[in-house]
This record gives sequence, C-alpha cells and structure tokens, in this order.
Amino acid sequence: MLFILLGAFLLYVGAEALVRASVSLATRAGVSALVAGLTVVAFGTSAPELSVSISSALEGKSGIALGNVVGSNIFNIAVILGIAALIHPLQIHLNVIRRDIPIMIVSSGILLALIATGTVSALAGVGLLASLAAYLFFTVRLAKKESRPADEIPSLLTKHWLLDGGVLIVGLAVLIFGSRLFVDGATSLAKSLGVSDAIIGLTIVAAGTSLPELATSVVAALKKQSDIAVGNVVGSNIFNVFCIIGATSVVTPIDATGIELRDSLTMLGLSLVLLPFALTGRRISRMEGLVFCGVYAGYVFFLWPR
Repeated sequence: MLFILLGAFLLYVGAEALVRASVSLATRAGVSALVAGLTVVAFGTSAPELSVSISSALEGKSGIALGNVVGSNIFNIAVILGIAALIHPLQIHLNVIRRDIPIMIVSSGILLALIATGTVSALAGVGLLASLAAYLFFTVRLAKKESRPADEIPSLLTKHWLLDGGVLIVGLAVLIFGSRLFVDGATSLAKSLGVSDAIIGLTIVAAGTSLPELATSVVAALKKQSDIAVGNVVGSNIFNVFCIIGATSVVTPIDATGIELRDSLTMLGLSLVLLPFALTGRRISRMEGLVFCGVYAGYVFFLWPR
C-alpha cells in the first residue's frame, strides 16, 4: 500500500510536469498541443509498456507481454478517456476523427489478426515498426502545414526551451518510476493469489503501466487541454501496437495463445465505439465517459477469476 500511495503521488507530480513542458515546447515549435499529445507525450507515457513487454517476452512470459498491450489499449480508451471526460467534456479535433482514430482502429484490427494466428513473428514486427515510421512521418509533415491561432496559445509557456526539455525528461522519469512501484507490488500480490500471467497482463500490469497516461490525461483535462488528453490516448494506442508489439516481436517472437479472442475483440470494439462518440458534436460528453467506465468495470468483472 505504501508503494501504491507513493507511486500515485509521483504519477501526479510527473504528469503535471509533462503536460506543462510538452505544451510549452509545442508552442515554441509552432505545432499544436494535439501533435505534441499524439507524439512526444503519447510515446513518453508508453515507455513503461515498452519496458515491461520486452522484459516479459525475454523471460518467456508472452502472456504478460501481449496482455499488457491489449489491456493497456482497453484501459486507455475505457478508463482514461472515460475519467477525463467525467472531469471535463473532451473536445475532439477534426484531424483526430479523420486520421488518427481510423489509424488506431486499423492498428487494433492488425493486432487482432496477429493474435488469431497464435504468434507474432519477427517479420510481422518489422512490418509494425515500418507502419509506425510511416505514421510519424505523415503526422509531423501535416503538423508543419497547420498553424495555431494566436488566441489558442496556452498560458503554460515557460522562460526557456531548455527548461521545458529538462522538465519533460524529469517528468517522464518520475512517471515511469511511479508506475513501476505500482506494477511490481500489484503483480506480486496477484501471483500469490494464483492469477494467470495473461490475466495479470490484461488487468494489473496493463492498468499499472497505463498510469502515466491516466495521470497525464487527468491533469490535462483539469487544465482543459483536451488535445493533450485525447492525443495522449490515441497516440499511445497506436504506439503500443506498432512500436511495442513490433519491437518486442523483433527481439523474440511472441506466443499469442494466452490471449483470448474476447480480449482483442474488446480492444477493437472500444476503438470502433470511440469514432461515433467523437462524431457526436466532436466531443466526448460526461455521459459517454460514464459509458466507457461502465464497460471497463463489466469487462474486468467478467475477466477476473472467481
């Protein structure tokens, strides 16, 4: 409990630093907070998933490695967007609806197909990494064509970009350390209760490694920075499939037999539901956030052994 409480405190401090630094850097670079959320913030907060998945795969625990990503993607949409929307309704940028959410849906479909085959090979991993490179290239290229109105520049601008960079790095380090405290303690507890690696990966490890995303999106919602809150989740889900599964399977092929079709279908289903939610007034309302949270509660109740 001490580790969990300390981890929660560190997550809040790290998220506060990360949001401030990333928005300030994005403003200085002339790109939108949305692009910062989809790239720097999303990839930074996904660092725990990358670390856990690769180390788990190398230790022969493919259930945790793959379950971590599938569970994180479910948690990101259902819980993080759900809670953030309950705090403050989230405005959805048109580019996210047209480009990024569809790419997230495609990445979820690809992962579902790979899981159905029973294994994720090194060749498939190379293809996923190439897809990530293409996504980043086009995101950055399109970002250069987008201008930000002067009245949208936030008041989070700091005195110097070096200060932003330092705060960003420290914030990420604090986030990762805080999430690690939570994951280690919770995983040990679950194993002592006889819970399988796949379920641990889908729930405890997935939620624990998604705590940086949760903390970041909650802080962003409190500051009414919807672009950071939404971009962080959508970008993280794309990164989780293309980079984490890609890199992990290149290091060592992943045995996908521990993940049931139910889990990957839940991931894809939530990705699909996000699109019509985003299309209704280009926002995620508090009611829709409550629906997301309810879906996750039902999923965990059904999943957890009794």
